[in-house]
Amino acid sequence: MSDKIRVGLIYGGKSGEHEVSLQTALAAIKAFDLEKYEVQPFYITKQGDWRSGPQLTAPAETVEALAFDGSSESSGEFALQPFFAARPASTDMPIKVSGAPASFAPLDVVFPLLHGTFGEDGTVQGLLEMANIAYVGAGVLASSVGMDKITMKKIFAQEGLPQCIFRHFTRSQWEKDNAYFLMEIEISVGYPCFVKPANLGSSVGVSKARNREELLAAVHQAFRYDRKVIVEEFVNAREVEVAVLGNDEPQASVVGEIVSSSEFYDYKAKYVDGTSSMIIPAEIPQETAEEIRELALRAFTAIDASGLSRVDFFLRKEDNKIFINEINTMPGFTPYSMYPLLWRESGKPYGELIDDLIRLALQRHAEKQRLQYTLE
Repeated sequence: MSDKIRVGLIYGGKSGEHEVSLQTALAAIKAFDLEKYEVQPFYITKQGDWRSGPQLTAPAETVEALAFDGSSESSGEFALQPFFAARPASTDMPIKVSGAPASFAPLDVVFPLLHGTFGEDGTVQGLLEMANIAYVGAGVLASSVGMDKITMKKIFAQEGLPQCIFRHFTRSQWEKDNAYFLMEIEISVGYPCFVKPANLGSSVGVSKARNREELLAAVHQAFRYDRKVIVEEFVNAREVEVAVLGNDEPQASVVGEIVSSSEFYDYKAKYVDGTSSMIIPAEIPQETAEEIRELALRAFTAIDASGLSRVDFFLRKEDNKIFINEINTMPGFTPYSMYPLLWRESGKPYGELIDDLIRLALQRHAEKQRLQYTLE
């Protein structure tokens, strides 16, 4: 039997961030040391269908090569079988599933390279928990909280982390009494303001509103992506970010700054025009950087995160006051994304980062196996 660690990579997904996930998967696949790991790819279509491809013997070269068409023997019907062939605690033999292809072997760990809904929000994490298999990144609770901006901000408030003013509402609340929420926003938040779907990333569905007309249009746009919407005050600030790595004793990277090519760091600025820039480390006072890093660790611990997260902040230009914006439990992970670049500047290259994340996943899974789930 091979001594290699068998890794399942999940990517794509039924999400507005499907394409972002494919780019992340392509970069990660190219970085895996195939002398150390056996890599089994799993692609989720935009419709939510699961497809598995053959074990990788060489890195994929294009995004198109990652989207399996479902026509091969090793794709489609049995795409989920390797998850449920996890080894029971009492034996080294895998569970056999009747009718499953013999080529499937149990996975040691899964790396869910998914962004947005049905992947980063605790749903896939719940599947992997039920299968009793190790996986990279935050657990069900932290993933759900990190995805839901409203719940996240409530927890940050409980932790005493400094935040911008915000208001929130559901679709039904808005339809029942939008006049009240308009008044609340205009009095408490003011213009300009940012309108966001509560459960989405990569700035999908985010708009800046400068008046009531733009606010109404922005709310309509945000409701296309979620049933809950959050409205936040505008702060004239620099956007800085910190990468966090670890489980119970997390570490924070150096601080980086995003200089957007757009009016704010939206989807186009992140992934389309390619002219936004990153300054690593950020050119800020050392004491400010240390405070931001400490706040990042507090945010990571507050939601019970594990593995990796990127924590984003605003640094108000007029007085350098720090506001936490959000935590992202599965940040962009190409070698040119902010998270790996922050760690590279902190002395940890991309390949080593992957090794660390898999080690942390296996470590957390082993710890969970010590728990008792039955009453004796």
